[in-house]
Amino acid sequence: MEKINFSGGEPFLQDRGNFVGKLVEYCKKELKLPSVSIVSNGSLITERWFKNYGKHLDILAVSCDSFNEEVNKLIGRGQGKKNHVEKLMKIRQWCCDYNVAFKINSVINSYNVDEDMRDELNRINPIRWKVFQCLIIDGENSGEEALRQAEKFVITDDEFKGFLNRHKDIKCLVPESNQQMRDSYLILDEYMRFLDCRNGRKDPSKSILDVGVENAVMFSGFDEKMFFKRGGKYVWSKADLKLDW
Repeated sequence: MEKINFSGGEPFLQDRGNFVGKLVEYCKKELKLPSVSIVSNGSLITERWFKNYGKHLDILAVSCDSFNEEVNKLIGRGQGKKNHVEKLMKIRQWCCDYNVAFKINSVINSYNVDEDMRDELNRINPIRWKVFQCLIIDGENSGEEALRQAEKFVITDDEFKGFLNRHKDIKCLVPESNQQMRDSYLILDEYMRFLDCRNGRKDPSKSILDVGVENAVMFSGFDEKMFFKRGGKYVWSKADLKLDW
């Protein structure tokens, strides 16, 4: 294994981030993984966390779907009295101060599909800007058992292409359509089960703790060719990255 990424949910919820911090430290010091990364909404991240664990983290990705705070609230990215975009900029500076590569993830949906983010992205200059097309997953953001219903966020393939075309000059842009995203990730849930998303839902394998990785991964639905096609393999260790702040 070369890379592990902690996402959620929100990884910093558990023990105010110390739990995921200890996981990051373990993966880097004990497992000696070339790359350890986290995806977060940024709301609970503090400078103290960087002081304690930043040296073990290669990449921090912050989810930011809009640079308009009112749009963030409509989407569900609002942080109460806190300003999501202002917090994003603080975290970007902490990444600079503690030598952590900074990345932005954006989900393009019906509320932000017409937005022009070029000025902000050029100013922030992340190492990667992952741009996802809003994806419906049965049982997660659609269906009777889902906590939220995301149908109102869905955009067409042509609308997604229009957004990408508007931002085509952003060098760090890495687009992921529904087709590219659905089968090209190896996802483990909290029970250490691979999640197969090929049928529009997350079907779990048996736990790797019970049957081992080789047996479980056969039920992951992982498309290795699509993984490489979408740019899943890149320079992801900060030891090899030339961080341009």
